[in-house]
Amino acid sequence: MLAMLNALLGLFSTDMGIDLGTANTLVFVKNKGILIREPSYVARHKKTGAVLAIGSEAKLMAGKTPEAIEAIRPLRDGVIADYDGAEAMLNYYIKQVHEHSHWIAKVPRPRVIIGIPSGVTEVERRAVSAAAVQAGAREAYLVEEPMAAAIGAGLPIDEPRGQMIVDIGGGTTEIAVLSLGGIVLNRSLRIAGDELTEAIIHFARVKYGMLLGEASAEEVKITVGSAIAGEKTSELQAVVRGRDIGSGLPKSTKFSGTEIREALAPTLQTIVRGIMDVLEETPPELVSDILQGGITMAGGGSLIRGIDKMVSEATSMPVWVTDEPMSAVVRGCGKLLTDEQLLKKVKVGARLRY
Repeated sequence: MLAMLNALLGLFSTDMGIDLGTANTLVFVKNKGILIREPSYVARHKKTGAVLAIGSEAKLMAGKTPEAIEAIRPLRDGVIADYDGAEAMLNYYIKQVHEHSHWIAKVPRPRVIIGIPSGVTEVERRAVSAAAVQAGAREAYLVEEPMAAAIGAGLPIDEPRGQMIVDIGGGTTEIAVLSLGGIVLNRSLRIAGDELTEAIIHFARVKYGMLLGEASAEEVKITVGSAIAGEKTSELQAVVRGRDIGSGLPKSTKFSGTEIREALAPTLQTIVRGIMDVLEETPPELVSDILQGGITMAGGGSLIRGIDKMVSEATSMPVWVTDEPMSAVVRGCGKLLTDEQLLKKVKVGARLRY
């Protein structure tokens, strides 16, 4: 009886692909495209646990809340760090998608495909599946982010040909070599956009004796961050406001593009080293294919100026950044909603059902 009711609810629910990212959450709705792009933030009351805001509104509260309220990121390094926060976030987005649907869809039971880092443990996988089911999903499938990003980028992953994808997100950098619809080699580095932001905070503290907030450092990274030297990148400047460590008073400083590039260099070099390590372990036939097709870059980190050239110089291979790199994973999940055969091939572990 429950199975029949569940199937009936499924007829009135909208299937969804979700990129549950450390920094941003994107939701792809079947036959409609990407409907939600929100920061992965939840604001709630500390004592009661009542959720006050989710997404952009919650991010605006970060670092500015009174003692009774906390603005948190439920995911860290690509995995759930706060289960209740992640469940509340998923529940909110599932309901938001079904808000203007048929009356029976006010109790949505969608089929959900979620992108997860390739290096997560079985326990971490089950936590994501369970959170999705608790939030209202009828069925929850998990797909590794490098695979989803490759599908979203339009790479022919089914062919007997080597493809290399590098997805630099907020919490993890996913490096993978794909062939015949599977991952041949992969490396999941817990060094990505968050560590680049931390590098800027550390630089401001050491060089200028200045305390910077996470939001301010992230803005500097986006505005003037670069991977390699160039006339345009060196001329970039950003005025930053923070607090002087010595006096405790407000302080304003101008950062140049050159300074920020030097601050980001060690973290970017670690990512490049990870890419080279994977290439060194790749079978010769697949390396030959990658040399021909190039390395594909996706994720928000690939938008840093000159990072494709940096990777290209280090690996002596052609590198290209996919269109709309930040949405590559969720677009891949969206394509899998309409391709059952490919989903069976690339999904991770057993699906979880309501």
